[in-house]
Amino acid sequence: MKIENLEQELYPFREQLKNHELYAQLESVDDIKIFMESHVYAVWDFMSLLKALQQHLTCVGLPWHPATDTSVARFINEIVLEEESDFNEKGEAKSHFEMYLDAMQEVNANTQKVQRVISSFTDLQKISNQIEEAELNQSEKNFLQFTFEVINSKQPHIIAAAFTFGREDLIPDMFLGIIENSGEDGPRKYGKLEYYLKRHIELDGDEHGPLALRMIKALCGSDEQKWNDVSEYSKKALKFRIELWNSIAKKLTENKGSLVDAL
Repeated sequence: MKIENLEQELYPFREQLKNHELYAQLESVDDIKIFMESHVYAVWDFMSLLKALQQHLTCVGLPWHPATDTSVARFINEIVLEEESDFNEKGEAKSHFEMYLDAMQEVNANTQKVQRVISSFTDLQKISNQIEEAELNQSEKNFLQFTFEVINSKQPHIIAAAFTFGREDLIPDMFLGIIENSGEDGPRKYGKLEYYLKRHIELDGDEHGPLALRMIKALCGSDEQKWNDVSEYSKKALKFRIELWNSIAKKLTENKGSLVDAL
């Protein structure tokens, strides 16, 4: 299998995500707030997938040994540098997850819940139970359970599949449009969110996306079973993302209904 064939197989799932009803419901900063309070778990779990890849594809133990594929190791280390210790709009070193939390606070989203939830995840071997006990809805739990099922597979090509193909494409552009239409003070009022989104677009589109595809090619090579695994887990990742989108769309519908009832 080649990347072109794989992308063709994933096309229906990506189109379903691309055309999800959720996007039509994101009309205001209040909608962004509700979205971010669930989407933040996808920002956090992305870091867990990334660090799992770093463990498998670079040398993080002692004594040090050269990586099997230096070009893949460099790619992973570059992403870790940018995702774990990038510079925010003030030039301060922060992870993208922390920058996302700052942006959540800017739109008055609740950050205490996610911080409480992730602080309860303390043991990779027990994390399935910890996720089930966490203060999350079922779609959020299912999303995270899949992520750590992938991580616990300890198979780099499977982890790379969820990392590469299980992400969304439209959100940054859409959010920027909402910010720009939120009044003259919008871009200045939501400067942290605007900076995060533009940085996200810059890195994912220009650098990370194409390099991630090269990583998949390097990890699978001519092994047909690995390509089949990547196809299977990429589809699963997209299905769980769609399920998460469904739950957020439901929240937005309920919120707008309660606002109408209050009038």
